[in-house]
Amino acid sequence: MEPDGTRERLAAWLEQLGLVDHLGEAGLPTMTRDAAGRAVWTDPGTGAELSDDQVAELDAVLHQEGSDPGHAVPVPLLQIAQQARVHDELLTSPWHTYESLARLRGSTAERTRFAVHKAAGQHRLLVVTGPTGAMVPAFQLDAAGEPRPELAPLLEPLLGAGMDGWRAWAWLTRPAALAAGLVPERAAGGDDPDDADVVRRAAQRLARTLTGEG
Repeated sequence: MEPDGTRERLAAWLEQLGLVDHLGEAGLPTMTRDAAGRAVWTDPGTGAELSDDQVAELDAVLHQEGSDPGHAVPVPLLQIAQQARVHDELLTSPWHTYESLARLRGSTAERTRFAVHKAAGQHRLLVVTGPTGAMVPAFQLDAAGEPRPELAPLLEPLLGAGMDGWRAWAWLTRPAALAAGLVPERAAGGDDPDDADVVRRAAQRLARTLTGEG
């Protein structure tokens, strides 16, 4: 196939998979289209357009997954794209800033910030950094804005093992395979003690995996 054909085929393939926007995050050359609609591949290190040989090498790398190179899928890129989708979904769920949580608690922002930092340091509260700063996911709070005590057996091992906050938020609020398909935060606060035990043990197993002990 001619060089320009490789550039266009590779671009069209990644566009179809919805992965073009995640190339840079994966440390790969990025692709944009010029005014004429031509695929332009750029080296992230130098900012220069890729040579024909470099495009061919990139094509080979992205098609190396799977037994059938013609229908292979770049698994690492798909994983990054999936993480981005989950990230976006979490951003649309309820969460608090220090100021909004202070209003819920009937306290000051300074006092609330101190309390949040203390609880986070004790691994009793999950705090992540979002587009506008610190975010406190609302699922882990009761009606008064205080940490739900039933989530401590889940949060403490996961955060103590160094689990990324975004990943912990996703694991706690979505059906988890390790927890028999239960949503951990719901099961922990549900009426069935067996379900609460299942998710507690799942959190402990996941924490051991993170620390290399399980």
